[in-house]
Amino acid sequence: MAKQRRLQTEAEWVELTTTAADWKAADPALLATMLGQLHLIRAFEERVLDLAGEGLVHGPAHSSIGQEGGAVGSIVALRSTDAVNGSHRGHHQFLAKALAHVAPEGLALDALVTESIQEVLQKTLAEILGLAQGYCRGRGGSMHLQWFEAGALGTNAIVGGGAPMATGNAWAQKRAGTTDLTINYFGDGAAQIGSVLESMNLAAAWKLPVCFFIENNLYAVATRIEESVADTRLSVRGQGFGIPSWRVDGMDPLAVHLAMQEAAEVMRSGGGPAVVEAEVYRFFHQNGPYPGSAFGYRSKEEEQEWKQRDPLDRVAREMQKLGQIDEAGVARVREQAIAAMDAAVTELLEADPEKQGRRRIRPELWPEPAFVNVGVRGDASELDALRTLEPSTAEGEREQLKFVDAVAGVMERRMAEDDRIVVLGEDIHRLKGGTNGATKGLADAFPDRVLGTPISENAFMGLGGGLALDGRYRPVVEFMYPDFMWVAADQVFNQVGKARHMFGGDNPVPLVLRTKVAMGSGYGSQHLMDPAGIFATSAGWRIVAPSTAEDYVGLMNAALALEDPVLVIEHVDLYGSASTVIAGDLDYIIPPGTAVVRREGADVTVISYLSMVQHSLEAIEQTGVDAELIDLRWLDRASIDWTTIESSVKKTNAVLIVEQGALGTSYGGWLADEIQRRFFDWLDQPVQRVTGTESSPSISRVLERAAIARTEEVVAGLEIVRRNAGGAA
Repeated sequence: MAKQRRLQTEAEWVELTTTAADWKAADPALLATMLGQLHLIRAFEERVLDLAGEGLVHGPAHSSIGQEGGAVGSIVALRSTDAVNGSHRGHHQFLAKALAHVAPEGLALDALVTESIQEVLQKTLAEILGLAQGYCRGRGGSMHLQWFEAGALGTNAIVGGGAPMATGNAWAQKRAGTTDLTINYFGDGAAQIGSVLESMNLAAAWKLPVCFFIENNLYAVATRIEESVADTRLSVRGQGFGIPSWRVDGMDPLAVHLAMQEAAEVMRSGGGPAVVEAEVYRFFHQNGPYPGSAFGYRSKEEEQEWKQRDPLDRVAREMQKLGQIDEAGVARVREQAIAAMDAAVTELLEADPEKQGRRRIRPELWPEPAFVNVGVRGDASELDALRTLEPSTAEGEREQLKFVDAVAGVMERRMAEDDRIVVLGEDIHRLKGGTNGATKGLADAFPDRVLGTPISENAFMGLGGGLALDGRYRPVVEFMYPDFMWVAADQVFNQVGKARHMFGGDNPVPLVLRTKVAMGSGYGSQHLMDPAGIFATSAGWRIVAPSTAEDYVGLMNAALALEDPVLVIEHVDLYGSASTVIAGDLDYIIPPGTAVVRREGADVTVISYLSMVQHSLEAIEQTGVDAELIDLRWLDRASIDWTTIESSVKKTNAVLIVEQGALGTSYGGWLADEIQRRFFDWLDQPVQRVTGTESSPSISRVLERAAIARTEEVVAGLEIVRRNAGGAA
């Protein structure tokens, strides 16, 4: 019979329950502050549901009524420099953090609502109503509440989406040498989501001061937790990653506070992350002012049992037992909270002159419609002070340099001069510069800023996003292949790409995402895509695609100076190619809006990027077509050089867009549409396109070649343009 030994994890996992002695030992000022915060949050949430019932909340109203104890207990002792982020049900977390920020010494129950507290309540309500005076200027609404000054990093509509961002913020706190910490709040559903589990692993491996706080309210929308998981004690997740974990009754704010004190001691002392699971209960349905029993998925009896454990009543009872307050005092706290919300509503609403007995939002408080696109990205004014150079026409001594050496060289130069730059990705610190040598020498020169990550694109992309939003760092994230963006799509598009605009338009997001197109290398359908078309149709991203080493230098320097997320696309066909560059100059920029004409001509405007620029030159030579070739360099809508394109189109009256990748994700699709709408009167024939086929490239050498475009396909495209021109003549 085989010998067996029972294994145990080394991480602590405890259930914490308060006793009468704990309540007696608690600072009366702490209990008073918790009671005051609980009532302010409850009154706020009740008013939000009232307004939702009147049809004045546009979108969902995810009430936290019943769950306030978890937020208040865990946040009440935090510093303003500690940070929190949360989920779609996050009003209570945001308010608890904001209230702790504006009243760091606690709350006085006989004068509960100060001017600063009243402002917090009104601005938060204004944000939920979508008004200009809100914290995010009305853009965030109920599910995207952010106030950086208070340490509120932003609530999140994507279940589990905030965990990687919180992990990034914790990395920044640790790197800065502080003892600050970050708490990421999520529900029972997110405890099974990949981004959360990846973030737990990353935080544990790197010992980051982040708490994964599970508000286990037992239900998704209507699905009870037993239907979703085998072990309903969700704090067990910490055991798999070696993370110390606590399980508490979330209806007992003091128990949550004591558990968080123990967890904070671990995090602040360098012990790494923590997990806290608080079992709570939302008194209402997933969204809106009705109980869950109204929809048949839980009973009125169950709801009544949980209401008897209301955290507001629990704190009040314990304080009464200790002689710290009486029933009349509790009632006065409640009255003050309601009066504060009455005052906030009065400032935001008025009688509707067209509907008797109804109210409306004051019209002058709405954001101006012209504000709709402001802040999708910045204005690039941060580049104004930098040296701009057009390397193709620059004078001076030249030298030969491989493209891949330009990649590593410019990064080494910038990292030496800017210690905010942090590089992260899979294997970038090994193999003498990653799988292609693009980070050669960086790990030796900057060992604490070149971070080899686990295979977890969702986690490390989001971690980079958290670093960018922190403001102290400029992350450069590498995806080994662009197809991996689909693995991290939430963080790439929903989080990083939308963050600046969604939270009001002011927050810089200085992040660079590097990746390579590897068509022709035989890596198959899941490694070889060109991501330009996907990113170009996703708001918030700038895109560069260099075709020469000297362009790479200027474009990467610009990308590393911009306050927007920038996708830098490289091509493996270019890595080994050597070209002439300006000797010793790694410090110029090529700013947005600067394409370059690689060849002048009169018959057709050929527009391309990356390795297809050279293929286009070869095709032009073979056909003898007098084509003008534009190398775009900047591909995104805000950065494209329409002036150069317009000048060329008005000269040639024909356009051929050349790219290598698949038809379905084509970059040229949107570009052709834009050109035809802008320059229709100047075109003598439809915009023509050279792309790969509908399929993704295959492993087979023959089928891979058939799926992508190269010189031969450009030749065919030029012949079509020539035939069309002849027919028109």
